[in-house]
Amino acid sequence: MKLLCVCGLGQGTSLILRMNVEQVLSELGIAADVEHTDVSSASSMDADFIVTNRELADSLAGVNAKIIIVNNYFDRVEIKNALVENLK
Repeated sequence: MKLLCVCGLGQGTSLILRMNVEQVLSELGIAADVEHTDVSSASSMDADFIVTNRELADSLAGVNAKIIIVNNYFDRVEIKNALVENLK
């Protein structure tokens, strides 16, 4: 399973999101390849899931990956709930 953590520029915020997603997946015992990138690159990358915010999700309409919405990239409880809900 491959997840992309996406922010506008693909640097700071998406890296923080990636680290939090990796920690949550580890706690859940789920193995996955997690990368971080910018919204423009994400639209052309292969992934099973894209984790991003609602605003950027609109820019990713039409991608094959399932989009998981997270409002606060620092809130591991919100990230965990979003992942559990969408990785079923």
